[in-house]
This record gives sequence, structure tokens and C-alpha cells, in this order.
Amino acid sequence: MTEPAAVAAPLPTELREALARSIAQVNTVVLGKRREVRLAFVCLLAGGHLLIEDLPGVGKTTLAHALAATLGLKFQRVQFTSDLLPSDIIGVGIFEREANQFRFHPGPLFTQLLLADEINRAMPKTQSALLEAMAEEQVTVDGVTHPLPPPFFVVATQNPLDFAGTWPLPDSQLDRFMLRMSLGYPDRDAERAMLAADDRRGLIATLSPCLAPEQILELRRVCAGVFASPALIEYVQALLAASREHPDIRIGLSPRAGLAVLAAARAHALLAGRAHCVPEDVQAVFPFVAAHRLTPGASSRGDRDRLALQLLEATAVR
Repeated sequence: MTEPAAVAAPLPTELREALARSIAQVNTVVLGKRREVRLAFVCLLAGGHLLIEDLPGVGKTTLAHALAATLGLKFQRVQFTSDLLPSDIIGVGIFEREANQFRFHPGPLFTQLLLADEINRAMPKTQSALLEAMAEEQVTVDGVTHPLPPPFFVVATQNPLDFAGTWPLPDSQLDRFMLRMSLGYPDRDAERAMLAADDRRGLIATLSPCLAPEQILELRRVCAGVFASPALIEYVQALLAASREHPDIRIGLSPRAGLAVLAAARAHALLAGRAHCVPEDVQAVFPFVAAHRLTPGASSRGDRDRLALQLLEATAVR
């Protein structure tokens, strides 16, 4: 089995070891993607939602299933299609004649870890219903508000936009995802091990929960308390300013993007065993937090990832 990832103070020993075991378990299923697995845990600890954009068959769904199995969270998967309605995911009020009233029947959205598979195959109206629930962590049906069970974590996948039958998420909705990443093809060693190993579903079935929902909420509270110095905050602010002044970027990063960078940097520091952030934490998460929030200009080649890296290279550490 893969050695547990390094997670040290400021966490209590029991919580630290449980988190390390969770990361190690996911790495036994999602082979050769240690950075991407770590980023998924960064997003979870920071209280955000994760968007995975990549080709079919590279492990997007496997990652979500492995996370649910090792985190001990109630799990639901929704396959997004062009005929999916908002009520199919949120739920619907049904009139009960005996009680002479409508009763709300919750949909699959009422879970703790939701896999929204191929989200960009659904109509914009259905996409919006999910993304509004992500932002508010509650839904309102027939004037009654229903909170979603904590911790609520969405892992959404989408195919590249040049695939047939896709509806691109608007930039305002992309902003609801804290991190966006791609898995990419595995390296040769990982692919060889994958081909020689048991079926992925069988491996996921062997995973045991290492964390309870209450422990994840505690991890989020600890994460929010990781220290970010005034100098580090100035560094993040400089990155935001650089995005607004870049000649190839039409719309730069918002203050909400800056808050997301800091939250992800705190989670990255916590996973490294530190109670304080350093610039390297910001640099490790910035491309994955910022790229999907950038709107390239008309003269740009439209490569958001390249633009995010340019911002890092051009901005001096404070």
C-alpha cells in the first residue's frame, strides 16, 4: 500500500493520521496522480467545489468514487444529459391527498458528496439550479428552504468544449468552483500498473472510510485558522492586480477569486503540516484556482492556463 502522505502539526494526531490514510487510499486507486489527488483534498478542506475537465476515460469518475469511499460521506452520482430537469436533481413537491398538503421529496442533490458527471451536457437551466445550490448550500422549493447536509462537496466533470452535445458553463458559473483541474493521461508506469491490476470498481470497494463527516468539518475549521501574513495577502493582491492589467486578459480576477486563492493556500499549507502559509502554497494552487476565472481578450490565443502561469512568473513575491 502507498505510504501515507505527510500531514503534520497543527492537527491532532488522530485527525492527522486519518487524513493521511485517506489520501494514501485514494492514491492506490488513482495511480500516478498524486498532485491531482492532493488538489482534490485541498478543495475539500478549503470548503470549495471541484471541477475536473478532461477527456473521457482518464479517471474523473474514479477519483470521485474513491473520495466518497475513503471520506465516509453519503454519495450520489447524477449523469447530466440534455433532457435533465432542475427538479430531477433538486427534488419536487408532491401533493399527498391524505394530509391534504404538498410534501417535498428531495432529489439526489441532498447528499454530502455529489458527482455531477458531464455537467456541460445539461441545459443551462439545469446547470444553474445545481450551481445556485452550491453557492447557498440550500435550496428553496415552493417557498420553503431546505438546507443541504454538511459537509456538502460537489465534484463536477465536464468534457472539452469541442465535444458534440456540450453546453459551456458561463464564466459567472465557473466562478462557483474553487478549483478546476485536468487529470491527463497516466505516465507509462502508472498505466502499466493500471492495466495489470484489478478492475477499478473492485479496488474502490476495498477502501474503508478513514474520516467521518464531523472530522471533515473540524478539518475545515482548522484550515480556516491557518495564518496568512500581511505580506502574503499583499502577494495575492498583487496577483489580482496583475490579472486586471494584463494586455491579453479582458476580465481579470475578482476579490472572490482572491479569497479562494487564500483558502486553497491555507489548505495546501495544512496538508504540508504547517500552521502558516508561505508563497509556495499560493504558487502551488494559483493556476488551478485562477485559470478558469480569467476571460482572455480577443487578441489572446485563449489559453487560460498559460495566462495564469504568466501572472505567476510576472509577479514578484512580497
